[in-house]
Amino acid sequence: MIKVLIVDDSAVVRQVLSREFSKAGDIEVVGTAPDPYIARDKIVQLQPDVMTLDVEMPRMDGITFLRKVMQFRPIPTIIVSSLTPKGGQMAMEALSAGAVDVICKPGAAYSVGDISAILVDQVRAAAKVDCARLKRSSAPVEKKATLAMTRTTNKIIAIGASTGGTRAIEDVLTVLPSNAPGIVIVQHMPEKFTRSFADRLNGLCNIEVREAENGDSVVPGCALIAPGNHHMIVRRSGARYYVELYDGPPVFHQRPSVEVMFTSVAKYVGANAVGVILTGMGADGAKGLLTMREAGAVTIAQDEKTSIVWGMPGEAIKYGAAVKVLPLHRIAPEALELASAE
Repeated sequence: MIKVLIVDDSAVVRQVLSREFSKAGDIEVVGTAPDPYIARDKIVQLQPDVMTLDVEMPRMDGITFLRKVMQFRPIPTIIVSSLTPKGGQMAMEALSAGAVDVICKPGAAYSVGDISAILVDQVRAAAKVDCARLKRSSAPVEKKATLAMTRTTNKIIAIGASTGGTRAIEDVLTVLPSNAPGIVIVQHMPEKFTRSFADRLNGLCNIEVREAENGDSVVPGCALIAPGNHHMIVRRSGARYYVELYDGPPVFHQRPSVEVMFTSVAKYVGANAVGVILTGMGADGAKGLLTMREAGAVTIAQDEKTSIVWGMPGEAIKYGAAVKVLPLHRIAPEALELASAE
């Protein structure tokens, strides 16, 4: 049984989340707290396996509380926040502080039914996270040495990730040179949070990183992140690669879906692509990566030791989709080498 602590100043949210978790036979809500001070005492008393946490609360904000938790008693934490630009930026800070995932509160944009299945799956995945790895993830970001790349190419690097992926993507992108191949990314993340995520990475990286817009060209020195609540596919017109965004039904409970993007890359980019599947729960992108490999792309899966959750890369390896299985720190240099190969 997975023991969950819900921390949110809204009594309605606490009630709704408690009710949804009670429907899962393997999850038990052992306690709720309206603010971090009460949550602190309940963590000591109840020893929960997973915590859900709001970011805007009275007496102490959720990010400050999360940093303290990760320093003294690391616990897998899922951010449950509002759909506002400010909330998105705060969620990015929380992910940097060690949270494993982020999801939107039920409200006008998302119903309880939209998020309940995803949140239950996130709790199950979070319960398997190595807490010691979380503590390391909460360390301040240091500027990394930049890898060298002698020339640009017309190849594309396609990256898919979910739980734990925000930090993994950061580790990959921050070492890339300014002339790196064009990159397309799907990270499971709610609408508006993806823009905050892209803006944060843009301030850390040598390449340009931004949330994709419909029709954007995939060009060297730029990474396009699929916006939350929109699928992103890659198409080709002559020598130009570009992205298209559309709503469509969720795939593997996700929109954007890694599977959708990888499948389009296989079709339109083929052997000119390098596919990378990073840490994440579930199987989204596993078969799509296999399709890329069958189309001639070179494919990479993150190894189990460095993954926060070895769901997506593990499934890809089971399908035989990964040409290479690598620790996180080796993925960027390998992808660059593969993209520059004749």
